[in-house]
Amino acid sequence: MTEPSVHLTINGRSMAIAGVPPEERLLDTLRWRLGLKGTKEGCRTGGCGACTVLRDDRPALSCLTLTHDAEGTSITTIEGLEGDPVGEKVRAAFDAAGALQCGYCTPGFVMALTGLLREGGSSIPLGELLEDLGGNLCRCTGYAAIVRAVRSAREALA
Repeated sequence: MTEPSVHLTINGRSMAIAGVPPEERLLDTLRWRLGLKGTKEGCRTGGCGACTVLRDDRPALSCLTLTHDAEGTSITTIEGLEGDPVGEKVRAAFDAAGALQCGYCTPGFVMALTGLLREGGSSIPLGELLEDLGGNLCRCTGYAAIVRAVRSAREALA
């Protein structure tokens, strides 16, 4: 029996993805079917944030989202931020602050922060932004550069 197609908009492009088993995670669909390797796999349990994408402009963990459950939604990956005003400011802030170290966690942080700033802009208090990013983990750094990047991205939107 052939698996049903899933209809998604990925990085602004509408598509029907055929043959997706019901148990396939969005993370696997993005990385292995579509070749969007910017979305990283860290823990597979939703505990690290490396797989964060935007689902209808809100941060979502792609390792905990079944592809079929995302039917009809819009998904933005790190590859889809090019030309996005908020995403570009967040990426530039991470670069300027040196908040990239090994880079594995960076796409998840960038996507989560982009979603949060799209939703609330620079009016979100810094402490609240940092608290909301608490589910994103970095195993290489003491977070000082990431905090500088968050502060800078927030100020760039003011």
